[in-house]
Amino acid sequence: MILSEAEIEKRIINNNSLFNYIHVVHQNFDIIPSENKHYGTSIEYQDLSELREEFLDELYDTIVSWVYNSEKYAELKTAAISKGKSEDAAASEVQRKAHQKFRGNKSSESLLVQGQLGELLLFHFIQRFEKAAPLLRKMKITTSNKHERFGADAIHFKYENDKPVIILGEAKTYTSEYRFNQALDEALKSILATWKSHRDELNLYVHEDFLDDEMNEIAERYLNNKLPDVKVRLVSIVVYNETDKLNLTDRDDILKQIDEIIEKRYKNFDNNKINIDENAILKRITYIVMPIWKLDELAQSFQDKI
Repeated sequence: MILSEAEIEKRIINNNSLFNYIHVVHQNFDIIPSENKHYGTSIEYQDLSELREEFLDELYDTIVSWVYNSEKYAELKTAAISKGKSEDAAASEVQRKAHQKFRGNKSSESLLVQGQLGELLLFHFIQRFEKAAPLLRKMKITTSNKHERFGADAIHFKYENDKPVIILGEAKTYTSEYRFNQALDEALKSILATWKSHRDELNLYVHEDFLDDEMNEIAERYLNNKLPDVKVRLVSIVVYNETDKLNLTDRDDILKQIDEIIEKRYKNFDNNKINIDENAILKRITYIVMPIWKLDELAQSFQDKI
């Protein structure tokens, strides 16, 4: 039996604590498709203080939720308890395993910084903004020696108005000096490539350990064209190093300055690079922009934590 809407919603993680440290603006920005509302995000402020460390701590604490769904977490914890561990020690073991998988097979710190940091944020943003649960656990593919990397950085599922929706997500993260235009341009090319190939790639993972049984049924029905009225949507997040200086006055004014910077970045992107005439799926894209000051330092701090 395919999962109901209520059952899908139960699979969306609670990330309220993380979003206490993330500022969000949702509006119609000056970018194609202009009729869609898109997002601007940043690390929150408390008075004149940017809450960077708190943001990183909260993000770090969610790694286990990215690697394991709740059923797998419970299974691993039970197995650890059966070996003679206390509940606290068992939970610690599962978290340790999750962090080991997060570090995974990465060959350099720069790959970790520019890849998984953005992908972890994407995982949270899709669940928060789109109310869609992970259909595929990409982290398990990334750390598997037997499988190629799945094309999408995220693939989630939800119902909207009783109709099934597949959401494909891509993340681009640049720690070098301001490269927003390049990052968004590459993000668009990447998400289009993912959309064109996602059915073939998803087919590789049906009946593998990357999907639990119920979500596997959804994926199989989608691939076999037995998911009536299904639609595909795209989400693209760009995390980039911002260089415009902020005037530290008070929280409300600082966030207003950040919002204006985000609006400027959207407006200055060349809309000619967004060819909806040839790629109708771009009518269904949602952009998420996240400027971070001294992103290289923040990424290194995150690297040090894990």
